[in-house]
Amino acid sequence: MQFSRRTALGLGAATAALAIGRPAEAAMSGPACIEATYQREKTKAGGTWHTHIAGVDATGVPMPIVEDDIDHVTQGYSVQKLAVATAVMDKIDRGELQLGQKLDLPADIILGGSGIYFLHTVWGDEITIANFLTAMLLVSDNTAVRMCGRVVPAAEINEILAAKGFTYTRVQPVANPNRFYLGTTTPREMHDLLWRLATKTLLSPASCTFLLSITRWINGYMDGVRRVMSSEERSRVATKYGADFNTLGASRHEAGIMFGPDGLPKLTYAMFAEALGDQDNYGSTHPAVQAHAKLGRAMMDNLPAGAPSATAIQAARAERLRPFVPVNGG
Repeated sequence: MQFSRRTALGLGAATAALAIGRPAEAAMSGPACIEATYQREKTKAGGTWHTHIAGVDATGVPMPIVEDDIDHVTQGYSVQKLAVATAVMDKIDRGELQLGQKLDLPADIILGGSGIYFLHTVWGDEITIANFLTAMLLVSDNTAVRMCGRVVPAAEINEILAAKGFTYTRVQPVANPNRFYLGTTTPREMHDLLWRLATKTLLSPASCTFLLSITRWINGYMDGVRRVMSSEERSRVATKYGADFNTLGASRHEAGIMFGPDGLPKLTYAMFAEALGDQDNYGSTHPAVQAHAKLGRAMMDNLPAGAPSATAIQAARAERLRPFVPVNGG
């Protein structure tokens, strides 16, 4: 058998890659690399995964890359805060609320867990709707969920989500009409919510921009998808994390949108993992969170080019956040 010089060099490179333990998917690119990384990391992390990852094709339409039990109805935990914020912004779009509208922050509404308001130790502030929406999405504040319930009761949240075409994305009402558990969603529906948010069709363009500006900001969640990224890359990822546990075990979820350097949405991910171990570990060393970080790097390195700006959907016109610049007081 005869080999060309090019073939011999290629075989040598492949042998060298194997010799240093380079993963097979490192030689791949595009959707194949993302899918291979997903399968590898899912297996390493364990548990039961329900995932939808999609990247845009040459016309700018999202096409599936990973479809893993995408219609499974699961507890969304804090990822559901995206749906709650959507309902609040829908009322703002209809003129029934305003971002600058103020509510008091009484002591009896304070919840622990994730967030900042319970750290105050004293309460009584008047805060705007914009304030508690920012806290809810940027640092996943749980008290902010109760604040949202004061302006959009549970039943109304579900009515708004149903009117927007979501069948399974719902909060779970309780006896108090202004309070609720965060409820359920599916990977498919969360993908749809994210894509419509990115293309400015979920809400008014201004409301979509407001929610995206919060979820893309680099003071938000960094342990998962955005962990191994530069500040510039992180600013191109809008993400929301959710973590809890139930009788199946630990749950670690993350869902979001990646934008290209041209400002256009390129990829969505909705990853819901349950029945996991390491239940009390909410840090970056949890196996599922480590999997999210590996996937984040693979997705960013293999973002599809998609349609050029001139032919992109008009509602998805380029969006570039102001770059992060440190400020030393003054």
